[in-house]
Amino acid sequence: MPKTPNFVDKLIDNLKALVPNGRKRSRTYVRRVIPRDQHNVSRSVISESAKKVLYRLNKSGYEAYLVGGGVRDILLGGKPKDFDIATNATPEEVHALFRNSRLIGRRFRIVHVVFGREIIEVTTFRGNAGDAEDGQDDERRTNEHGLLLRDNVYGTQEEDALRRDFTVNALYYCIRDFTVIDFANGIEDLRNRRIRLIGDPETRYREDPVRMLRAVRFAAKLDFEIEPETEAPIRELAPLLSLIPPARLFDEVLKLFAAGHGEKTYDLLRRYNLLAPLFPETARAIDAGESDELIRQALRNTDARVAQGKSVTPYFLYAALLWPALQAEWHRRQDNGEPVQPALHAAIGKVLGRQLQATAIPKRFSGPMKEIWELQMRLPRRQGKRAYLTLQHPRFRAAYDFLLVREAAGEIEPGLGDWWTEFQQAEEREQERMLSQLASPSPKKRRRRRKPVKRQAAP
Repeated sequence: MPKTPNFVDKLIDNLKALVPNGRKRSRTYVRRVIPRDQHNVSRSVISESAKKVLYRLNKSGYEAYLVGGGVRDILLGGKPKDFDIATNATPEEVHALFRNSRLIGRRFRIVHVVFGREIIEVTTFRGNAGDAEDGQDDERRTNEHGLLLRDNVYGTQEEDALRRDFTVNALYYCIRDFTVIDFANGIEDLRNRRIRLIGDPETRYREDPVRMLRAVRFAAKLDFEIEPETEAPIRELAPLLSLIPPARLFDEVLKLFAAGHGEKTYDLLRRYNLLAPLFPETARAIDAGESDELIRQALRNTDARVAQGKSVTPYFLYAALLWPALQAEWHRRQDNGEPVQPALHAAIGKVLGRQLQATAIPKRFSGPMKEIWELQMRLPRRQGKRAYLTLQHPRFRAAYDFLLVREAAGEIEPGLGDWWTEFQQAEEREQERMLSQLASPSPKKRRRRRKPVKRQAAP
């Protein structure tokens, strides 16, 4: 993200004037309205779809604000792709206003308003459980660990702001008067480039352990620091991620590693003991001595692809993130006397089976992962028709890219990747020449026949 714009510094100076000199400010939350001439949020950088939703809600008599990451990123000088809206209209009321909408979820009821490929997420202001009206008692529930099972208690805008996770995400833009509303000192934390939870960190993490992953993701994406009180409980509470459904964690992993800041995210996950709940076998293998250089190299390549506007394939990411675990299990089986190929197939089954207990992997991704791994054994075998058969494999390109990552990580000697690069681009005759130049295995020595011994006739 770009450096915090100067207008944020000026805004903070204006806010400081509200505090008498020499007095230490407490972390009390005060609603602050920032007028148009003191911020850089402009309608020109908000999508037409988001503006349509805001205008229609306002015209229908409801409050509606752009909220969260969209406001945060614009204030930081960025151009967000996703826009979320908060309103005092209930999900059912929003749904009734937009024919192109659908109600989503039970745990958190929200509305998706669909404009082609763009989805505008609309949430109703959340309130506090203690203020729930009659009939809402069951709309906010936690389990014995403090994990939120349901949170559909609705309230005011201020209550909604203080129910949000981080201060920099509790900023609201009003399209009616072009003001930014800050409830939790988010502007100050933007200037100081820090991630701070709203409320007691341990309580908030217990409500939703995924907030620990979100803290890491925002720190990596924004190049912010996690402030001390917010980071203090993370290492101890990291195992709580095991309470999160594996399907949800699969989605969170993709958000972590497919946003263009994968290597920095990986370092933060390792620092805060958050890799183990997500990839337990990988963390165990690395702690036992397996190298993680292939993971790092794959994440560098992924970050470069994202920077170039290219897509990221989930099964390639997972193939790299589980590679140390696969290597450890494969070697263990070979050391126990299992043949190479059966050992690989058995290792794949075991590693994937254990991973599914942590994060779900849809079959449309787990199948290609297996093929990438299995092709690593076929790529060195190029004699005869093998090279042509490998080249025609539907997963060849991904396996070839994986081979290049292995070479760049120093796992195997360079050369094989260059050969396959040239072979793909060569004409048929050149391919035949390349195959003929490959050293063929030395022929087996023929056993020389012994000449029969002539027996002398008995005298």
